[in-house]
Amino acid sequence: MFEADAAKPWNQGALDKSRLDLYCSRQLRLRETMRRLDVPALLILDPIDIFYATGARNMLFFSMRTPARYLLLFAEGPAFLYEYFGCEHLAADLPTIDHIVPAEGLCHTSSGGDVQGASKRFTSQILAAVGSIDPTIRTLAIDRFPLSAIDALRASGFALTHSDRVLQEARMIKTALEIPYMREAMRRVEAAVQQMEQSLEPGRTEAEAWADYHYKFMATEGQYVATRLFQTGSRTFPYFQECGDRIMENGDLVCLDTDALGYEGYAVDFSRSFICGDATPTPSQRKLYSLAREQLETNAAALAPGIPYEELADLAWPIPDAYQESRYYCVGHGLGVSGEFPNIPHKVSGKPYPLSGTIEPGMVICLESYVGCREAGEGIKLENQYLIHEKGVEQMSIYPFDQELGV
Repeated sequence: MFEADAAKPWNQGALDKSRLDLYCSRQLRLRETMRRLDVPALLILDPIDIFYATGARNMLFFSMRTPARYLLLFAEGPAFLYEYFGCEHLAADLPTIDHIVPAEGLCHTSSGGDVQGASKRFTSQILAAVGSIDPTIRTLAIDRFPLSAIDALRASGFALTHSDRVLQEARMIKTALEIPYMREAMRRVEAAVQQMEQSLEPGRTEAEAWADYHYKFMATEGQYVATRLFQTGSRTFPYFQECGDRIMENGDLVCLDTDALGYEGYAVDFSRSFICGDATPTPSQRKLYSLAREQLETNAAALAPGIPYEELADLAWPIPDAYQESRYYCVGHGLGVSGEFPNIPHKVSGKPYPLSGTIEPGMVICLESYVGCREAGEGIKLENQYLIHEKGVEQMSIYPFDQELGV
């Protein structure tokens, strides 16, 4: 039986010692990317991007919906973190942050109902910081600030561009220090999946089994699970149905997509399908599983450093007509501190391929497989996570496939 190293101590000590070096390495890469793309200053609100750039983290979900915390980062110069009032101490020891300033709330709630006034004060903060570093900077790359804040920045004379490209290009290639954390995050999530698999019993609800996954995940310093993609029985087709109160039955197919933001904020994304209870899988279930394995392994065999995205899509498993309607929406995608660039689409006959570029060393790529159809009334979800090296590919997700459904 697979043991996800759960009995071994987590690699806490060594990784704790290098955590600040990790944050510095990411910020260095981000600044190098800014200079390459001629971006003199970033002004960002997204808490995951702030975390990538600095290692500073504070109330992630709250920050996602309440714009009252932001970062101003110069390609040549310091980093200003504008933090929730009373939270300034949380980032005080980070070498990636030079100045910590109380932030302005930029929505109706966080501004106390005075969005326009808060936006003007916010703009004054940014003008003062830019003026103190380089008054010639008149262009800022920003992300999803509220419209009132964008209007105020433009009214002050700033030209605004989108920060998405520079952040995604930086995050796309992992620094050497990121890889051990991604491996450790994988190891911990695999232990959580193992605990969940052992709890798959007829008579339990999907939510109860999902809770077992969550419990182990959170107990090993996971951050959050981004989706609730856990389905059983007839709910495995069509895909993307969320975990609910359905009671599992003997012989049910069970689909899990980990979709976890795990240890030290690194995403872990692999999928497995199981059979519930001690029933023998049906011929239909085994056929679906065999096809999904074939899709995943065919696409993995094509994945290689230097291969263009379009060529990877050309070499991808030809999805039979019966399964086209419910195919997964992409061949694969990037991964890091969340789902990331690239998102590699399938080829569509008669249409130009929409994505240019190549698979590069340092990328982490997840390859997707879903095979299901109306006739079967069920589906199989599989996915693996891979690290691209200079001369090859490493499969990071080693959780075993279900032996009852197929080897």
